[in-house]
Amino acid sequence: MSEHILTNKQGRVGVITLNRPDVLNAWHSEMRQQLIAALDTFCNDDALGAIVLTGAGERAFSAGQDLNETRAFDAERAERWVGEWEALYGKMRSSPKPIIAALNGVAAGSAFQVALLCDFRIAHADVRMGQPEINSGIASTTGPWIMREHLGLARTIDLTLSGRLMNADESHALGLINRVVAADQVLPEALALGEELADKPPVAMRLDRQRFKEITEPGFRDCLEAGVRIQREAYASGEPARMMEAFLKR
Repeated sequence: MSEHILTNKQGRVGVITLNRPDVLNAWHSEMRQQLIAALDTFCNDDALGAIVLTGAGERAFSAGQDLNETRAFDAERAERWVGEWEALYGKMRSSPKPIIAALNGVAAGSAFQVALLCDFRIAHADVRMGQPEINSGIASTTGPWIMREHLGLARTIDLTLSGRLMNADESHALGLINRVVAADQVLPEALALGEELADKPPVAMRLDRQRFKEITEPGFRDCLEAGVRIQREAYASGEPARMMEAFLKR
């Protein structure tokens, strides 16, 4: 099996690395399953107190969905696709341990959402983040939910409909990036924060994260239900396949 996900332990911090640098760490079904498995392993490791999620290479945390996979979807496969995201996002939301995103490059689309589902985000000045799914013909459903939780409706509309990427300064000013450091310090800073969080009382940490999950659960369930309906309609229309094909040719 290809190692689309790499894992290692550094002290009391488990490190998960997205490992498809040739395609900017874009993910497909197999990679998502490996990421869920890695999160599950670290969540159940009593020797660890925090998790860091980062990307291989210097260009991207992740470009999000691999369009070479989704351009072939029909309505039935699109519905199962929503279920795959439910499994990944649910695993992140249920982690008893804090998760830190070490953003080594662009975080776009579903990768932007994954970064926002982490508890902290460490980045460098050249990092760009946003929700460009509309540019490749993907209707956004989970994206608007998680963005509105952080940004409110007006900025969520801006990012969803324009598809623009924010630079690190804007993301930091909006509170999406917690710390901006030199590029070679992103991972060390994330590991240091992980060790600091691992010192916190583990039961209180688990219960605090559990409570954040509880208060955001209605919105999460709503966006998944909408996702099934919306993605079925979108893929039945044929527009996503046409747009993705044109996007990939560009």
